[in-house]
Amino acid sequence: MAGTSSEKAQQQGGKDSGGTADKPNYRKTLNLPQTSFPMRANLIQNEPQSQKRWERMDLYHRTREVRTDDGVTGNKGPWSFHDGPPYASGSLHLGHVLNKALKDFVVRTRGMMGYDVEFTPGWDCHGLPIEHRVMTEMHESGKGKKINELNDDDRRMAVRRSCVDSAKKFIKVQMRQMKQLLTLADYDKPYLTMQKAYESAVLGVFADLVAQGVVYRDLKPVHWSIANQTALAEAELEYEDVEDTSVFVNFEVEDEAQLWSVFGVTAQQAKEAGATKPAALMIWTTTPWTLPANLAVAVHARFRYALLVLDGRPVVVAEELAEKVATTGPGLAHLPEDAQDGNGAGTAFVPLAVCNGEDLLSVRYRHPFCDRVSPVVAADYVTLEDGTGLVHTAPGHGLEDYLTGLSNGLEIYCPVLEDGTFDETAPEWLHGKTVWEANPMVLERLDKSGHLYHEHRFTHSYPHDWRSKTPVIFRATKQWFIGVDKETKRDGKSLRQMALDITARDVAFFPEWGRNRMRGMLESRPDWCLSRQRAWGLPIPAFRMPDGTVVLTEQIVRAVAKAVGEHGSDLWFTKPAAEVLQYYDAAHDPEAPDGLDVNTLEKMYDIFDVWFESGSSWCDVMKDRGRGYPVDLYLEGSDQHRGWFQLSLLCGLGSTGTTPFKALLTHGFTVDKDGKKMSKSVGNTVEVDDLFKEFGADICRWWVAGLNFENDIKADHDYFTVAGEAYRKVRNTLRFLLSNLYDFEPSTSDNPDGHCVDLSAFPPHSLDAWVLSEYNALARKVMAAYKRYDFRTAQAALYDFCNVTLSAEYCAAVKDRLYCDKPDSARRRRTQTAMWELVEGLVRLLAPILPHTADEAYRALWKCDPKSDERCIHLMTFVESYSVSAAPEWEKVLALHDSVMKKIEEARAAKQFDNPLDAGVRVPDTAEGTLSAFAGAVAEYGEDFCGDLADLLGVSRVEIVDSGESLEVYSLADAPRCDRSWKRDGSVKQRADGGWLSGRDAEAVGVE
Repeated sequence: MAGTSSEKAQQQGGKDSGGTADKPNYRKTLNLPQTSFPMRANLIQNEPQSQKRWERMDLYHRTREVRTDDGVTGNKGPWSFHDGPPYASGSLHLGHVLNKALKDFVVRTRGMMGYDVEFTPGWDCHGLPIEHRVMTEMHESGKGKKINELNDDDRRMAVRRSCVDSAKKFIKVQMRQMKQLLTLADYDKPYLTMQKAYESAVLGVFADLVAQGVVYRDLKPVHWSIANQTALAEAELEYEDVEDTSVFVNFEVEDEAQLWSVFGVTAQQAKEAGATKPAALMIWTTTPWTLPANLAVAVHARFRYALLVLDGRPVVVAEELAEKVATTGPGLAHLPEDAQDGNGAGTAFVPLAVCNGEDLLSVRYRHPFCDRVSPVVAADYVTLEDGTGLVHTAPGHGLEDYLTGLSNGLEIYCPVLEDGTFDETAPEWLHGKTVWEANPMVLERLDKSGHLYHEHRFTHSYPHDWRSKTPVIFRATKQWFIGVDKETKRDGKSLRQMALDITARDVAFFPEWGRNRMRGMLESRPDWCLSRQRAWGLPIPAFRMPDGTVVLTEQIVRAVAKAVGEHGSDLWFTKPAAEVLQYYDAAHDPEAPDGLDVNTLEKMYDIFDVWFESGSSWCDVMKDRGRGYPVDLYLEGSDQHRGWFQLSLLCGLGSTGTTPFKALLTHGFTVDKDGKKMSKSVGNTVEVDDLFKEFGADICRWWVAGLNFENDIKADHDYFTVAGEAYRKVRNTLRFLLSNLYDFEPSTSDNPDGHCVDLSAFPPHSLDAWVLSEYNALARKVMAAYKRYDFRTAQAALYDFCNVTLSAEYCAAVKDRLYCDKPDSARRRRTQTAMWELVEGLVRLLAPILPHTADEAYRALWKCDPKSDERCIHLMTFVESYSVSAAPEWEKVLALHDSVMKKIEEARAAKQFDNPLDAGVRVPDTAEGTLSAFAGAVAEYGEDFCGDLADLLGVSRVEIVDSGESLEVYSLADAPRCDRSWKRDGSVKQRADGGWLSGRDAEAVGVE
């Protein structure tokens, strides 16, 4: 629509114009924004400056001092949080960033809630990860050969010294990276599992367990790493899909006549059914290399077993599996013609006879290539899921096999040495061969002897050594164990039962599904193998007497613990037994064997499973230092349900009878964008140092905060780019708020005459009351999310508040008054007060996630000298709410907002106007007359709040009309426009200076 003559007479002298020679230039009269808070964050350069300032301030301890000050209102006392130690081996990876950022969110949110959070970072310094790295480096540098020439103690100490150096090196690397991530912790006094006090505390926990009668030594099969020649615990295993060979093998019975009797058949009947070979028990196994150690075949006493002829041989298999077995191999081709179809292919068959499993217990069989006869035994773990229903049993190579061997008096026979080769008790053709070399050799021997019925390749999940990534085996060795089913002397309950009871009711799980996951792992876990055959670790304080008796008592352990607390665990490798036991008195030890003489004792050299050391961390770090036991929260990856969480629980229960934690929070693992595990060899990793160099810590933290971390997390470079874009929107919102406070002085005790307007005087129908009430809702939502560790909900709420509530709605609405009102007008000062409070509250809510940016904005708010250490957001607490109340009608206005915006866009598309300020809106009142309250409030407050509605909608005028009329957007192009604000509010006219100004703008400029 064309403009009027008065419109055409106006010259551009407003927000974007410098005016003309005959018209005034109003640009210099505007209150244009100013701030020291830059649009570009330059995080890579500026975050280190914040880090240095916080270190100068000793921020970690300052935050604790503030939270423990009795004079500070709202302090809530201590809240305990325990850090699970990462291995001091290599740089941090992306999973560490996730873990450490989440932990820092917890530390900072709980601190800003008013709690004193003492958080000590820790490092796991002992164990295979570090020793493996050191031994690899020694081998590559040529030092390995020289070290192997040393005597045992000197060799161990050489390895240990190198491990100490390596651990210290990577502690420095990881600590630097954690600080770069802007985490808040007591980095001056971290806990290290190789510290003397820590080692002594671990031995103290072990002494408690010995006293409770749950520690024992036994020969039993354990997971064994051939590559590292040590026992492994469940928590040290990774499962990978591998292709292996499964075999069906016939073990010929010793006495066929007895077998015929069991089934009630005759030899003649078997012959008539096609039998031409000796009768056999058919077993199935996926580990042919264990067949040399076979000492029994297990059946289920209650299953039914069939005798049938396959491949000319009478064989025994489970009745339910008979047809499946027969069709798996070549057997049916050799059945009599009446058991075949017309084409010679196998069909359903009728077994010769059936019997109960318990009837087979009298049967004995001959090993196919070892000179031994073995029994059939009963076992409840036999299933009908796969195989033949008859289980090959090698007590030295499987836990269930071991238990069966114990119950039937079988030898726990293991012909495999530490390096995975067969010893001289195995058949001669296997001597010196590895178990992997043995597999095809065993198959070839069985095939030639006619005992192999069928073989095939298959893929299955198989345990691997988590460090060497090589497959492990079950191998019987003498090891130290904690019996999870042994009753403690103190409680009269087993560790398993106590753990199941406590995790059922006394521990909170985040997410809740973690409860069933951990309980399932507790129900099925075996006894805990404590001992390792390595040099780098804390020795198990066991000794051997001259007669071979192994000695380990509670008092021996406590005496060694005291000596280690003074000298460290190297004492074990450098001093004789008598000196290690300097604080031990056998005469006062009721458990000491008769004739024990410390001068004749021989030290043993097994070390503790590293998980026992980390699982005892609560003792030194939390309980002994009076920091809270049980601890309020443990937070780690979900794999720790079977790792650190579970093993800490067992240690705590055994030592104290109670759980070491009240709540467990878990997160998933970082994978690439296709959901695949990240691996340097694959080349799909995201390097932590590269992220810090390109994006900065705050953007990395913003990315973490936005994750649904309960499940596995896909990560890629582009994900951080997206996080950076969202971060910039938040930053720019803060910048807008700050830039419009350049001439605002807050009212404080030192400056009572500041510009702040009393919040209680905010009119409920004002935009300022509305936005602060929106902040109150935001604070409630964010703080509730922080409390339940739902950082994603908190981050999303903060982003939406910045991007929508503030940037798109409030800031856009108040821009006119901020720029165009008289600088000290009541309305502008009220809006500035609201903006001041918004920044104060918002940066505190953002501070746990964006510590640098929030502190930078906070210091800009208070106009701090960049070189000073005054003021820090992290010493503050959350602003829970402001004392304002918004009119309930705002809900109706917000409901209309989208409808009005749609109408405006339709009018612009129809060329009715280009600028929304060239429009007016008629809004129908509701049946209850609630919207008219905006017009009616003028009488109470002397202010037309329809102007606030107009500002919110971005138009020049809003009228509240009768409820019977529809929403209408109309053009104001015929009305004069203000040269300064571009508004057409009905008060615009030509002023004394020749410009066209609204009444508000004329007052601001000072013209009539």
